[in-house]
Amino acid sequence: MDLGNKVALITGGAHGIGRALAERFKSEGASVAVADLDVAVAEEVAAGIDGLAVRCDVTQEDDIRAAVAATEERFGPIDLMISNAGTGFSDAPGWTATSQTNEQWEAIWKINVMGHVWSTRAVLPGMVERGGGTILYTASAAGLLNQIGDASYATTKHASVAFAESVSITHGDQGIHVAVLCPQGVATRLVEDTSSPAIQAALVDGAISTEELADATLRGLEEGSFLILPHPKVSEYMMHKVTDYDRWLHGMRRFRRKLFPDDGIMKWDS
Repeated sequence: MDLGNKVALITGGAHGIGRALAERFKSEGASVAVADLDVAVAEEVAAGIDGLAVRCDVTQEDDIRAAVAATEERFGPIDLMISNAGTGFSDAPGWTATSQTNEQWEAIWKINVMGHVWSTRAVLPGMVERGGGTILYTASAAGLLNQIGDASYATTKHASVAFAESVSITHGDQGIHVAVLCPQGVATRLVEDTSSPAIQAALVDGAISTEELADATLRGLEEGSFLILPHPKVSEYMMHKVTDYDRWLHGMRRFRRKLFPDDGIMKWDS
């Protein structure tokens, strides 16, 4: 994909992966809008790339629509929608698959899944009418494999990958290129707490920089790939999973035991 003179909108663009993508896409000639709830930092990023900063809470569909409208008013029709905003908790303190609260499940579902749905709904009609466009979803290797110690993160990332597949299947023949970004550990704020077993699991193969991730993303878009894997080992892990699911689950349980040597850490509230 040639980004020269293209218009890109990035949700969650103020920090981490989103910021790196904004800066890289600008270096390739794109006009970039940075949409984020942290509008002060979004403005800082936008100022550095001659872009546009837009306050956007992806749990609110109206905010996403407003960000799309502001981007198109400033730069013209959106060629590349990057639905990047995401979050994660962990299964702490109980470390069971159901220990996260209902409020946490609802919050992460809105951000990690509905944010993608609403971003797509806001740009898809215009892209189809113009005969093409690209939608990039930031998911995670957890959406292909799993995430030990964070059930809601793994669940919502699986859902985001499935949604991306659906968009590609349904609208690929209308000129819509869909890509889903599925990294393992990336050096962002989400992995700063290395004392957490969930973060230790995510960093099993180390963390790449956001700049390395941006390079891999650009390569994937240029190649027209659906699945962008900045960590090549993820493909190998996927093959183990689909070839022998039971063996893979056994291996994941064994890995979990290394991270949680004290079985007593799993507790239920009375």
